[in-house]
Amino acid sequence: MAGIYLHIPFCKQACHYCDFHFTTSQRGKPELLDAMLREIEMRKEEMSGQVIDTIYFGGGTPSLLTHTELMRFFDAIYSRFEVNPAAEITLEANPDDLSKEQLKMFRNTPVNRFSIGIQSFREQDLKAMNRAHTSAQAERCTLDAADAGFENLSVDLIFGLPDLSMEAWMENVKMALALPITHVSCYGLTIEPKTALAWQINKGMVKIPDDELAAEQYQWLLDMAEDSGFPWYEISNFAQPGFESKHNTSYWKGIPYFGIGPSAHSFNGTIRSWNVSSNAVYVKEMQEGRRAAETESLDESGRFHELVLTSLRVRNGLSVTDIRNLYGNEVYRSLLEAAQGYIEQDWLIHHDGRLKLSRQGLLFADKITSDLFVI
Repeated sequence: MAGIYLHIPFCKQACHYCDFHFTTSQRGKPELLDAMLREIEMRKEEMSGQVIDTIYFGGGTPSLLTHTELMRFFDAIYSRFEVNPAAEITLEANPDDLSKEQLKMFRNTPVNRFSIGIQSFREQDLKAMNRAHTSAQAERCTLDAADAGFENLSVDLIFGLPDLSMEAWMENVKMALALPITHVSCYGLTIEPKTALAWQINKGMVKIPDDELAAEQYQWLLDMAEDSGFPWYEISNFAQPGFESKHNTSYWKGIPYFGIGPSAHSFNGTIRSWNVSSNAVYVKEMQEGRRAAETESLDESGRFHELVLTSLRVRNGLSVTDIRNLYGNEVYRSLLEAAQGYIEQDWLIHHDGRLKLSRQGLLFADKITSDLFVI
């Protein structure tokens, strides 16, 4: 099994917190989409023999694609690879793009799942983030998508925003869970260095979010989601049983995936690669029959770090039995020794041959994980 990720780097406007690769200019769109189709053709042997179980259009804003543009990608993929008839096919969408007319168009494509970037239902948050949609559009588009026959709907929310009180966060979550959705992704705000938000904070225009309040918001979310039938299955992801994101889960399980488009990443189990984060360079190289990408081959230490990192992010945790079988008794003992302090602190749980983050440990996942990199 394998997944295909397609990075569509076009947006109507720039969100102040975003550091993904994108452009607000549509000028070179036809040439770039052509280049992506060339990359699919160029890499078809690399993906040969793989059954494609997930296809994910990310960005950027993939919901800006027309029916013709989308179907060119599906034609290219389905004509070159074996695609599971039950494949999960996700398209990230902004609420302002999901009009009833557009939803009818998407029904005439293989897309069967939307990841809708709501982020907040508060108008002041949306304006502060420079989002293109309104709160009313966020609610309306989700209801319309369900009415159009889409049964697998996910929404994104952000906690820890400047001036987002506990009460406002609770209302955001309650509004999301009242919608006909099956999945929620909730991310703590990260202030990336080269974003407009970072500049605003440095200039004193925006107050730095309160870490303690963000932690409180996340802890409340864990309870509310669980009580509403959306238990967490990965640190930032919550789903009704059976509606966990298959594509994102493949990342955490180390399943091969192939990234198409500028800045897109790929992983075949031992080698990571990532395409150049420049539309112009990407298009030029593809037109000349070359892939502009860097690669990294994971050694034993890198594979160990990967396993620990991805396993501790998910609810089922890390199998220490697998660690002993894969890396031997010495590494196994070193891992348990490094974990012992966190077990005593109740940040890690050691049970039935697995290490799992406790409720409190979820708040310190990055620190705990890095301290378990014993080789």
